[in-house]
Amino acid sequence: MISKSRLTAWLVSLLAGGALLVGCVERRFVVTTDPPSAIVYDEKSFPTGASPTDRTFIYYGEYQFTLVRDGYETLVVREKVKAPFYEWFLLDFFSENVIPCTIRDIRRFHYVLQPKQTPPEKAVLDSANALRQRGSAIGVPLPSQPPAAGPVSTTLMPPVP
Repeated sequence: MISKSRLTAWLVSLLAGGALLVGCVERRFVVTTDPPSAIVYDEKSFPTGASPTDRTFIYYGEYQFTLVRDGYETLVVREKVKAPFYEWFLLDFFSENVIPCTIRDIRRFHYVLQPKQTPPEKAVLDSANALRQRGSAIGVPLPSQPPAAGPVSTTLMPPVP
């Protein structure tokens, strides 16, 4: 039979040893662009930084990035980030809590930005003339009338007769 003090010592050493075996998973995006120095915005329109940039993420799923740089077309991309096997149900408990090292899950995304295309001047003028003709075919707009000004009531209850 095991004595009470020996059982207590065994439980304390087990808990202390378990505290030292705490695992961790570090999740990170690394976004690079060609050309570099594009501003990267996340799905909430917060700037992450100029590429190459990185940021942490917590959950697996779909993420949206907006890439902006002067002289280039703005690029909006959606990325699906699938969970690795060690983050599957029940296995994630061990990878997050038991394995005595840090697991780094780094996802790298590279995007090529296209130079901004300026439309020819003739195409812009033709479009403007077509809109002008369409607007004149609608007719002459009615003269705008200011809204009727009446007394403003500041009471919450209607007047009693």
